[in-house]
Amino acid sequence: MSNKKGIVIICNLDTRGEDIIFVKRLIEKRGHNAYFLDFSMEEPPPFPGDITCEQVAERGGMTIEAVRECYRSDRDRAMENQIAGAISLVADLMKQGKLHGVFGVGGGTSSLVGTSVMKSLPFGMPKLMASPMAAHPSYVGKYVGTADITMHHTVLDVVKMNPLLKVQITNAVGAICGMVEMSEWQNVSFDSPCVAISSFGFGEMAVQAAMGMLEEAGFTPIVCHAQGKGDKAMEDMIRSGAFRGVLDICTGGIIENICQGNRDPGPDRLKAGAASGIPMVLAPCGLDIISYGGRPDMIEKTRDRPQYVQDSLRVQVRTSADELRQAAEVIAGRLNEATGEWTFLIPLQGWSSQDLKGRVIYDPAADAAFVARLKETLNEPERVKEVDLHLYTPEFARVAVDEFVRLYQLGQSAN
Repeated sequence: MSNKKGIVIICNLDTRGEDIIFVKRLIEKRGHNAYFLDFSMEEPPPFPGDITCEQVAERGGMTIEAVRECYRSDRDRAMENQIAGAISLVADLMKQGKLHGVFGVGGGTSSLVGTSVMKSLPFGMPKLMASPMAAHPSYVGKYVGTADITMHHTVLDVVKMNPLLKVQITNAVGAICGMVEMSEWQNVSFDSPCVAISSFGFGEMAVQAAMGMLEEAGFTPIVCHAQGKGDKAMEDMIRSGAFRGVLDICTGGIIENICQGNRDPGPDRLKAGAASGIPMVLAPCGLDIISYGGRPDMIEKTRDRPQYVQDSLRVQVRTSADELRQAAEVIAGRLNEATGEWTFLIPLQGWSSQDLKGRVIYDPAADAAFVARLKETLNEPERVKEVDLHLYTPEFARVAVDEFVRLYQLGQSAN
């Protein structure tokens, strides 16, 4: 293969050395350069990695002897040292143009170390972790976070190669090789400013319409799925400078965090946009419901409330006036810290596709309680604009995009 790529294999050779040679040979057989990055912490490995555990330890700030001693009494500290060292050494390879993809293989410790290193790498660079932990509900979210990491579920533990495990590892290696051969992440460029749009099903019509309108206005719309991880990723990308503005139509993550719903993006929703100074147009889609599907305890706890059942995993419970007042206070607190231009649009005819007169979620009194508290708590309540439209319409999208363009131009003229 003429277009050789470099793939780093993150592994602990002290416990899996002899078996992991198979991975390197597969990658090299495909025509690529494969580098073992050995983060071994327990014992001397049977053979040295291309990047040795001694080098990893020293780059992290400790000797390998200190790491091994620490591993017996303070495993977290030893692991954090190796993660820090590995991140630094992988960054060197990237600067040298030798890195095109990262492959991790192993169990729980390997998954934590491997994905921690992967999170430090640019968006779009191929990253794959092959592990029996890939489907574990308590861990996989922590491994992936908001990074573009592919988890390959080996099902079997990565211990002693056997015919069944060999099939899984071969599939995983095929995936990372295919990624580095086809990926064009280094060539991504934009001809116009990128604008993030938060979206989920109950606001989709407005989002779809807004995308075309933003393009007509000279922007590149980037849709972030506001299902918890997607809007959290949007916050991270705003923080990294990826976007020049945000059309935050679906701010329901705020209520999900307050009420511990399924779409909880964590406690930092809206903070990145407020701190970055980018123009923001916000709307209340998703604040009218809490996602409790698949959780019998919460469904039972809220059984006296209106519920919209899509399927067993997607059950939407109507938010109360008190919960919406709490959400208003949180949102106002964050917008009061904003360093750039913003507007919060309130569609008076309903906030989502389910918030319509005659439907179970419809509750204009609760919605009004949110608006009243939002205005009471904001330093600049005049930035809340009520429009006599329903959110789930192209007409609302038109108002939102026009307002965004106004704020963007205002910011440009100020600069």
